[in-house]
Amino acid sequence: MSVSLRLRRMGKKKQPFYRIVAMDSRAARDARYLENLGTYDPLKDPAEIKVNEERALYWLGQGAIPSSTVRSFLRRKGILLKWHLLKLGADDAAISEEIQKWENQQTERQKRREALSEQATREAKKLKAKEAKELAEAEAKEAAEAEAKAKAKAKAKAKEAVAETKADSVTAAEDEAKVEEKTEETEKAAGKEAPADEETTPKPETAAANDPTETTLAADESQEKVEASEEKTSEGQSPDKVDSGENSEEGPTEDKEKS
Repeated sequence: MSVSLRLRRMGKKKQPFYRIVAMDSRAARDARYLENLGTYDPLKDPAEIKVNEERALYWLGQGAIPSSTVRSFLRRKGILLKWHLLKLGADDAAISEEIQKWENQQTERQKRREALSEQATREAKKLKAKEAKELAEAEAKEAAEAEAKAKAKAKAKAKEAVAETKADSVTAAEDEAKVEEKTEETEKAAGKEAPADEETTPKPETAAANDPTETTLAADESQEKVEASEEKTSEGQSPDKVDSGENSEEGPTEDKEKS
């Protein structure tokens, strides 16, 4: 009967747990095993491996063939090295010395691994810190640029506002000056027109004397009187009577005018 050393899954779903067993290589996967040699728990960090060294050496001496995974476990525990030395016929002192050397090498290797892992974590932290610093600097630079742009815009707006206020004040002053000039011109023109009006406006007596309508009316009346006197003379009346009649007629008219 050929015996194999392999793993057998025992844990729950999504919680694997393995046993290292010795069983017939011709048996099924879940068949009955011959002996339990140890356990393997992959859920722990680091993974936990427990092997019964004496029973593993026994089954190796009986010709058991370990699987690749179980072989790696036996190598980690130094069992394969001890089995190799036993096959070479080394005594217990030589075997213990070689095992001690091997353990020292393993501890040094483990230390180097830990140092490398620590160095990697430090480098990762430094890289993250550097990236964070660069990001913060970039953000600060962007914020400073944005602030500078905002300040420049504010200054430009303030200058524009000052220029607008100056322009408005200048235009207002110009408008006021124009209004003042216009008012002065109108006042001067009014001052010049006042004496001219006084000179040109005639007195009532002179106006009446110089009125052409009144002169024409007087001429018409005299013409009518002359015509009337001529008619009366032609009818046989004396001019004295006519004149007396005219005078009688003119008397009340003059009285009326005087009234």
